[in-house]
Order: sequence, then structure tokens, then C-alpha cells
Amino acid sequence: MDTEPQPSPAPAPSVEQQKVNKRILPYPKWLPLIVGAITGVALRLVFSGRPGDPYSAMMSSFVLLVPLLVGAATVYVAETQQRRSWTYYMWAPFLANVLFVLGTMAIMIEGLICAILIAPLFGVVGAVGGLIMGAVCRKTHWPRQTLYSVAVLPFVLGGLEQHIPLPDRERTIEHARMVNASPADVWRQLESAPDIGPEEVERAWVYRIGVPLPKAGVTERTAEGMVRRITMESGIHFDEVAMDWQPNRHVRWANRFAPDSFPPNTLDEHVKIGGQYFGIGDTDYTLKPLGAATELRMTVRYRLSTSFNWYAGPILDFLIGNFEDVILDFYAHRAESDAARTPMNWRVRAEDVQSISSKGRP
Repeated sequence: MDTEPQPSPAPAPSVEQQKVNKRILPYPKWLPLIVGAITGVALRLVFSGRPGDPYSAMMSSFVLLVPLLVGAATVYVAETQQRRSWTYYMWAPFLANVLFVLGTMAIMIEGLICAILIAPLFGVVGAVGGLIMGAVCRKTHWPRQTLYSVAVLPFVLGGLEQHIPLPDRERTIEHARMVNASPADVWRQLESAPDIGPEEVERAWVYRIGVPLPKAGVTERTAEGMVRRITMESGIHFDEVAMDWQPNRHVRWANRFAPDSFPPNTLDEHVKIGGQYFGIGDTDYTLKPLGAATELRMTVRYRLSTSFNWYAGPILDFLIGNFEDVILDFYAHRAESDAARTPMNWRVRAEDVQSISSKGRP
């Protein structure tokens, strides 16, 4: 049986050969990382299918096997130069995968949101691939066959995985905050939040990683009931329809999107709200009077449908929980500021008018 000899450390080049190598390849130490990164970018171009089609970038065949291949290729090339340490088998594939993700952004096939969320997973999986290839190079005589075997897996499984149904992960995230204002003061902010400044909400991580900032959320009375019009930067807009409307006590909003709610290139297809992989359900605000203050509670329901919910789920829980905290602070600050500026006797008369007018609301 023919076997391939195990890569062995290359003999030290002569002084003249070192000069030639320096002219041909100024940074030979970077060659393994470059090869690994290019391998990943090339596979990303292959996995450009739409959601539900073969070779989609949200398949496990891509998310798990491609960074594994990037790590294996990085170590294989490095071992043809010289014997590397076990530490190298981990950090070099990790870095190669980071370069791979940056490369997909540079050629504009991946957006910032997805890149930030997936880079840690790619790095860790790549390190595992590097360790496996390092062990193969040290203990066996068939590293090239191993690399070819790993390389063929994404192509085979990527053409089959679309037939496997995606699991649905449905969660409810709830946070509350004490507001030093009356329920009526808080309710006015829920009804109408115009002219939202970036400084009011930009500390939420969903906005830090690239989701466009909100500009306004204003409620209107329509033939179908109360509807809040949401506008955001980059031309994003959608409606929130009131499914339950109890002034000063509770409101439940249901999102409604139009075909043009998300202009092209505003959000990655992979994280598009209401898409195959992610959806936001109803959002509730519940107000509970506590003396002169109000407990404001926000409840968000969401759906996650990927083949790696085990990874994306905890991240999404954190992002939505952090978003709720920031939005509750936003409403609390506005309500408290409004209450401090508004004379008490005027607020009482306004609440009476609101109570009378709301009797005809659904």
C-alpha cells in the first residue's frame, strides 16, 4: 500500500537561498495563514445559495466544516515549512479564520453583523481543525489525504443539508425597570417617541454591531386600531399593530413588515427580521403603579431557526436582553424628564382627557 511520507522539517537554507526567498516571498511566515484565509473565502463564494437552497452560508456544512478546513489547511502548509508547536496549531488557525471573515467583508459578501457574531465560532472550530491536522502530521504518514478528505465534506454535505428541517427555538425575554413617574407619564412616551437621538439608545449592543439606529416611533389611530409607525436609519420602516390596548396599563404590539421595510443591503439576509432564520413576535409593555412611581415591564418573544441554535441562541438572548434594558432606560428617562417639566395639575387634567378619549379605542 502506497503511503505518503510524513512532512519533515525542511533543511536550513543557505545564505544565498535565504536572500532569494526574501525577494520572492517577503513574509513566508504568513503564507500558511494566507492560504487558509483564501481557502475560506473561496468556499464562501461556493456557499452563496439563498436560504433553503443548496450551499447556503447558514448550513452547518459551511459554519462548522469550512473553518475546520481553514484550520487544517493552515497547519498543513506550515508543517511543510518546518515542525510547529502545539500552540501554533491553535493560534494560527484561529487567526487564519479571522482573516477569512475579514476577507469576506472586504469583497462585500458578508456584513458586519454576521461577521462579528460568527468570528468567535469560526476561530474556535478552526483551532480544533489545526490541532487535528497537527496530530495527523506528527503521528501518521497521510496528512495530504486527511486534508483532501476534510475538503470534500462541505461540497458533499452542502448539496444535501437543505433537506433537513431547521429546528425552531422560541424564547421569551422579559426585563423590568422602576420609573419615577406616573403610569400616565410613561404611557405618553410609549405612545409617541419622536426624534430619538443616537445618544439615547446607541449603547445597546444590537446597534453597536451594525443594526441601524431608530429615529422615531409614533402611534396613530387608524381604521384597524392603534398602529405605531417605526422609522430607523438607512430607510428601514415598519408598523407595530396594537393587539391589546389598555391605556396606562398594557399594550401588546405585533410587528408588520412591508416588502420595502428593509431596503437592499441594510441588514444581512441571515439576520433579516421575519426571515427564514429569525423572527420577532409580539412585544408587550406592562405598567404597574407603585406609589408615585411605575414599574415598566417589557416582554419580547422571538424565534430562531438555524442548525446551530446552540451557539446563536445564547448570543441572541444576551442581545435582546441588553436591548430591553436600554429601551426601558430610554422610556424611563423621557418619562421622568417630562414629569419633572409638567405641572402636576396640568398632568391630572391631561390624564382625565386621555381616559375619556381612550374609551373609544380598541
